[in-house]
Amino acid sequence: MFDDLEPQKQTKKPKPLDDMSVNELKDYVAALQAEIIRVEAAIKAKVAHMAAMDALFKNSS
Repeated sequence: MFDDLEPQKQTKKPKPLDDMSVNELKDYVAALQAEIIRVEAAIKAKVAHMAAMDALFKNSS
């Protein structure tokens, strides 16, 4: 509904991997995995919040 009011998100360019050492690549993978875990936790929290709001409004009708 208000999608046109939101600023367009720019996609980030992938990090160049050719210049990274094996250890740097392993560290990068670990950082990405930690970010995935953080994002999955945020999704889980938002889904739980939405379910709670749905339950609240279903019960109040």
